[in-house]
Amino acid sequence: MLTSWRLRKTAWGSVLSLALVAAQCEAQTDFQGATHMIPFDEDAFGYGKAVATDVVARLQARLDKGEVKLTYDEHAGYLPSVLEALKVPRSSQMLVFSKTSFQRERISPRSPRALFFNDDVYIGFIAGSPLLEVSAADPRLGAVFYTFSQQTNARPRFIRNDQCLECHASAKSLGVPGHLLRSFATDEDGVVDPGSGTSLVNHRTPLAERWGGWYVTGKSGRQAHRGNLFGKAALAKHEQEPVASDLEDLKRFLDLGRYPAPHSDIVALMVLEHQTHMHNFITRLNYEATMALQTYGHLNYLRNVVEAFLKYLLFTEETAQTGGIQGSSTFAKEFADRGPRDKQGRSLRDFDLQTRLFKYPCSYLIHSEAFNALPEKMKAHLYQKLWDILRSRDTNLAFEKLTSADRQAILEILRDTKPDLPDYWKDAGK
Repeated sequence: MLTSWRLRKTAWGSVLSLALVAAQCEAQTDFQGATHMIPFDEDAFGYGKAVATDVVARLQARLDKGEVKLTYDEHAGYLPSVLEALKVPRSSQMLVFSKTSFQRERISPRSPRALFFNDDVYIGFIAGSPLLEVSAADPRLGAVFYTFSQQTNARPRFIRNDQCLECHASAKSLGVPGHLLRSFATDEDGVVDPGSGTSLVNHRTPLAERWGGWYVTGKSGRQAHRGNLFGKAALAKHEQEPVASDLEDLKRFLDLGRYPAPHSDIVALMVLEHQTHMHNFITRLNYEATMALQTYGHLNYLRNVVEAFLKYLLFTEETAQTGGIQGSSTFAKEFADRGPRDKQGRSLRDFDLQTRLFKYPCSYLIHSEAFNALPEKMKAHLYQKLWDILRSRDTNLAFEKLTSADRQAILEILRDTKPDLPDYWKDAGK
């Protein structure tokens, strides 16, 4: 669900296509260009036949047993109940108006698609649509896609839809079932200009090239971006004189009464951009490690993959901010409150929003189910590499951006919040 999903020709295209535009060529290359397709549907992995174990699959199992019931809302269908059951905050709402979903005929600047997310799942909602679009980060499989009927039903079900992989498994998702965020210029109806932007947006993308096809509320610290723009006149004016588009609400564009929240929070968007690509990295690493261990019994040939992963995990190529970012909802507080926190009260979820996204530059997804599900030998290898970097024993120039204060803080936070760390991490703390 969370992906910048490419516009597809067939009816069941990309579930939750997250559209974003910008005319940029990624300066950084993931895995040194090794984003060839992983054979995830072959016998070694059997993606299509494998039973998903993600949070959506687990919720469906509870629904089948009668342990959970979803309630129908007259205005929003099952959306409020699904958000609550999956612990997805309403404050995470973002609105995308580019026509990049399989429900493209229902999407426009006057009727944008709302996206909601937490660490493990993404949900797409269009007012009046018969379907919710859902995607989950499965610990073993990567992104798994579902639809959910908005028609009242005594036994509502999440229906898995692997057809979405036609768009959500490509080099842009690191060759695995994954998610994408993109930025596209659109006309007055939300029709995208595919040649106008970038096909991959993450924390490395300059703000000036983000959020084409999206609404954005909050303050960007006087930094220009492409949010809230549609139509030739508005886009042409922005190209001539880029300005920050700081909006507190979107009532001049659409009927906000049709949505659970009145905003499309800039902080939620920035977190989403980091998270989707991080999930893809973890999935790629899982598949690569599994194949290497099955074939060779060791991980010696994955040096470039591991280095690229750690660079992204530690935000070494993050685009610096030049002004204060400020959200328009309670998202930032609710996100940070989820912890976990170390003995000094610090968390990898604490925001900076002045010069960078997070105060401590190490991805909070190191605590995720997907990371914890990596093969044990790969986790042990990552912990050793991470230990060497944070102790300044790794002389790789790729990590020189990390200050000694950053390294020490990350080390201490992980030591207190990651119970599966090797003993040498804990012994050094004593």
